[in-house]
Amino acid sequence: MTLRPERFKLASDLEISRLITGLWQIADMEKSGRKLDLDALAQDMLAYAGDGFDSFDMADHYGSAEEIAGRFNASLVGRKPPSKPAIFTKWCPTPGPMTREVVRAAVARAGERLQTAKIDLMQFHWWTFQHPGWIDAMKELAVLQGEGTIGHLGTTNFDTDHLRLLHHHNIPVTTNQVCFSLLDRRAAGDMSAFCSASGIRLLAYGTLAGGLLTEKWFGKSKPVAEDVSDWSTMKYLRFVEQVGGWDCLQTVLDATSKIARKHRVSMGNVATRWVLEHSAVAAVIVGARLGERQHRTDNVKIFSFVLDADDHALINAALKATTAIPGDCGDEYRRAPYLTASGDLSHHLASFPKVFTAQPIPGKPGRLRLDTGSIWEPLAGYSRAVRVGDRIMVSGTTATHGAGELVAAGHPDSQAVYILDKIKASIESLGGTMDDVVRTRIYLRDQSRWEEVSRVHGRILGHIRPANTLFEVSGLIGNYDIEIEAEAIVD
Repeated sequence: MTLRPERFKLASDLEISRLITGLWQIADMEKSGRKLDLDALAQDMLAYAGDGFDSFDMADHYGSAEEIAGRFNASLVGRKPPSKPAIFTKWCPTPGPMTREVVRAAVARAGERLQTAKIDLMQFHWWTFQHPGWIDAMKELAVLQGEGTIGHLGTTNFDTDHLRLLHHHNIPVTTNQVCFSLLDRRAAGDMSAFCSASGIRLLAYGTLAGGLLTEKWFGKSKPVAEDVSDWSTMKYLRFVEQVGGWDCLQTVLDATSKIARKHRVSMGNVATRWVLEHSAVAAVIVGARLGERQHRTDNVKIFSFVLDADDHALINAALKATTAIPGDCGDEYRRAPYLTASGDLSHHLASFPKVFTAQPIPGKPGRLRLDTGSIWEPLAGYSRAVRVGDRIMVSGTTATHGAGELVAAGHPDSQAVYILDKIKASIESLGGTMDDVVRTRIYLRDQSRWEEVSRVHGRILGHIRPANTLFEVSGLIGNYDIEIEAEAIVD
C-alpha cells in the first residue's frame, strides 16, 4: 500500500493533510521579475493533491501563489478527488483603520484570485498590536465567516497573549501559524499550553529551517552570506546565529543523523517528525518550488515512524548546546532580534503612522497632549496622555475599544494586554518607548486575579522593571476588571 500523509480534522467541515504544501517560494521564484507559467504550476498542484498533499498554504504577498491556486481550483471542476483540497491564505495589511469596507475588499480580492466563493481558512497577520485595528479586522472577518464567505479563521505569528485575548473576546480562531523547529522551540511553551486548553491548533512552518536541518548542510562549512540567494536560507541563518552559531547547528544535525539512520529515513524527516509529535500541532507546512523540484517521496516517510524515548533523549542532549530563541511566537517580526529574511524591520515598523496625534497644549509652550476621540475626554476635561519636557504621563487606561466596547470582559489578564498596548501607543505617539516607562499603577477589581495580571505586566515590562503599585479597587467605575496608568521619562 502506498504511504500517504496522515489526515487531521481541524473542524467538522475541514479535514487537512498533516503535511501542508507551502507556496511562499513562489515569491522567491518571481523576485527577479521572472514570469512563471501559472497554468503549468496549477497542474503541479494537481500532482501534489493526487499524492495526498492536498492542503496548500499561501498569502496575499506570496507573488502569484493565490492566482496559481485559483487555476488549480478551476481545474477541479467536474473532478472527484479522493479528498477535498484545502486552500489556506493570509491577509497581511498595513496597520490602519480596519473598516467594514477595507476588510471585505481584501477578502473579496483573495476570493477572486483563488476562484472560490468560500475561503477554507483565512489567516490574519498584524504588525503592531498597539494599533487597535486588528480587533476590528478580526470582528469583521468573523462576520464574513458567519455569512459563509470564510470557512474558518486563523492567525499568523500571534503571540500567546494576543491569541488568548481573541479567545477571551469570543473571536472563533481555529489555528495560529507559527515558526516551530528544533532551532526555534518558542511554540512548545506557553503557546502550546494555551492552544491545548483552548482547542486552537498550531500550523508549524520553518520546521526544516530553510533546509538547514537536512543532510545538505551536515558536516559542511557555514555558507558565505554573499553565496546565499534564496530568502528562506537568509532568514534561517539568522536563527542559527541566535541559537549559538554553526557549531550548535552541527550538534543538532549529528543527533538527527543518528536517529535518521536508525529509522532509515532522512534527517529532514526526523526534524519534521519532532515538531509534528507535539500535541498542539495540527500540521507542518513544508515549502515547495512548484515546477522545479519536489520532495513528496521523502516527505511522506514522516509518517512511517515515531520518535521513541531514546530518540528524544538524544535530541534533548543536543539541544542543551543551543540558546533558546528569546520571546514568544511572532516576536521576530516586531522587535529585536529581527529574525526575518530581510533582517532588521525597525525601519519598516517605524514607517507606520502613529496611532494618536500629539497636539500642543494652548498657552503651555513645550507641552503636548493626546486625545483618542473618547466622549469622556472632553466631558471630564482630561487627556489620554500628556508630555511635559522629557516626562510622559498616561491617564488611567481601561480595555475600552472604539465607542465603548469592553474587550475580553471578565478576563483581567487579557484586558491588561489590551491596556498596555494602548499605553504603548500613547507613549510612542509622544516620542517615547515602553523602555522609557518608570512607573505603573494597576487598579484591580478582584485581588485574587493579581498573579495573572502581574505576569502580563512582567512579560511586557519585566526587562525594565519600573516602579509599580497594585491596588484592589472593588468600586472601579464601569464594568472594567482592571485599569492601569503609567509614567515615562524619555532619555
